[in-house]
Amino acid sequence: MKNLMIVLCAAALTCLFSCENSNGQNKAKSTLSKPAAEWKKTLTDNQYHIMVEKGTEPPFHNAYYNNHEKGVYVSAATGEVLFSSDDKFESGTGWPSFTKPVSNSKVAVIKDADGERMEVVEKSTGLHLGHVFDDGPEDRGGKRFCMNSGALKFVKKQ
Repeated sequence: MKNLMIVLCAAALTCLFSCENSNGQNKAKSTLSKPAAEWKKTLTDNQYHIMVEKGTEPPFHNAYYNNHEKGVYVSAATGEVLFSSDDKFESGTGWPSFTKPVSNSKVAVIKDADGERMEVVEKSTGLHLGHVFDDGPEDRGGKRFCMNSGALKFVKKQ
């Protein structure tokens, strides 16, 4: 029993300290803030597919990839402001792309289920938003937050 406890403690410590990568982004698996069935009641079918089932909408066939208006992008689930048009750029990928979120307190970056990519989730809910890549504009930090329009709502600047 004592050996089992030592192994479990060692495993827990290893996980705890290995869940941070070099830039401080969490690699742990996201957990939804409420059961999927509850999200099914409040999200549209498309939002549910993207945010809960971690789906991806088609490139160039989504609401915001070509949006050039000034404003903010909020979570389709909570209304929290996540991204600003000031940080949006033309990536040529067919999805809305941003150099950064409005605040690191609003999103978390975690290792995707495939183990290859870094997934972006809404921190307060654990809902999937998109992915982040290291091929953004160098002069603006080098990141490309590639988001699904279906996970966002645009609020035009007044």
